[in-house]
Formats: sequence, structure tokens, C-alpha cells
Amino acid sequence: MTTKDARAARLARLAGLIADETRAACLLALLDGRAWTAGELARHAGVAASTVSEHLHKLVAGGLLAEERQGRHRYVRLADARAAQLVEDLAAQTGPEVAARPRNLREAGAGSAMARGRTCYDHLAGRLGIAVTDALTGRELLRQDTGFALTDTGIAWFDTNGIGLDRTSRRPLARACLDWTERRPHLAGVAGAALCRHALDRGWCVRIGSERAVKVTATGERALSRLLGIEVAALC
Repeated sequence: MTTKDARAARLARLAGLIADETRAACLLALLDGRAWTAGELARHAGVAASTVSEHLHKLVAGGLLAEERQGRHRYVRLADARAAQLVEDLAAQTGPEVAARPRNLREAGAGSAMARGRTCYDHLAGRLGIAVTDALTGRELLRQDTGFALTDTGIAWFDTNGIGLDRTSRRPLARACLDWTERRPHLAGVAGAALCRHALDRGWCVRIGSERAVKVTATGERALSRLLGIEVAALC
């Protein structure tokens, strides 16, 4: 087999890992950046625990998921940022979300919360993520005209506000991630992850429900207004 054929075979195997609705549902759920048990993923995907275990074994063996054990409990998470980016990018290529009609007020509220603000693996997404990205761009802290890149002023802004940037990471400092609800790019990469982590650690945002949705707190409203001029009321 030629080198080209070998690469094609590896690509086909990778595509095959994702080309299953149950495995795809698990991968999308794990974009919240947290570790899930097989039972939690089985309930999320609507399949039996034994069924999801077989799928998770394939995803771990294929390098898309990493497995962790704590005592009797087994957890899985996305293997790394590259795996998350792959899932994000493929999900964005599926086209605008065509949501099923909510069956009740709870489902309607959950969908609205996800669109308003959520985590996308380790960075902010939804209208909140877009607002942060636009504010950084408008203040010339982030450039989008020549690809996503922090300006020197932007790097200084992160340092001044105590939002540590890991400059030793192999990930890009700033990366565009296409938002699947807003259909516009939001900030990902090292800077996106650092800002999201800072917002959660400082209580600017809190997770709500069992999905990836986040809510801006009163503390966050004041911080986002002071630092970036964002009026959170406009996100509703």
C-alpha cells in the first residue's frame, strides 16, 4: 500500500468513528469540556448502557476520547483540544440548526439558554461568545481581518486583567470557531480557553442545567461592562 493509500485508510477509519449517531451524540455532549460516565452518556443518547460502552471503547481506541478511572467509576472526556476542534468544525458544517418544536416549557427554556450562552469545549459560545469576540475586535484587542490574532494591545489586556495565557501551548493563541447557532466565528484557542476559565473561576458565569449552557451573573455583568463595554441585557 502506498503512503497516499495509507493516509486514505486512516482518514476513512476516523470518519467511520464519527459516522454513527450514538457516537456523534456522545462527542457533542463532551464538548462541554467535562468528564462523563458511560451511564450519563447513555441517558443523553437514549441508548442502553451496554450499547454506549461499546461505542466509547471504539472512540477511546481511535484516539478521540481519553478514559479516566476513579475507584469503581469510569469517566471519558475528549482526548484533547484537537479532538474538540474536529468535532466543533464538523458540527458547524452541518448547516444551521433546525430545532425540533419544544415539547414543553422546560425544553424551550433549555434551547434558549444554550443559544444565549454556552461553553464550546473550553471557550464561550452562543450570543455571549459572539459579543465577547466582537467587543475584543472593536477595541482592537483582536484582529479578524487577517485571520484571528491577538494584537500586542490584546495580549497586554489579558495580562493586565490577570487572565493568564499559556504561551508554551502548541495550540494557536487565538483561533476562529464557527458558532453553530449564530453562524459567525467566536474566539477559541488559548485565549478563548483562558477567558472562559477566568469567567467561570471568578463567578462571571455559572453553568446551568445539565447541558453546556452558562448564565452571566451580576458580577459578570459588571465585569463585562467595565472591561469590554458589553451590555449583557442585549444578549437576551
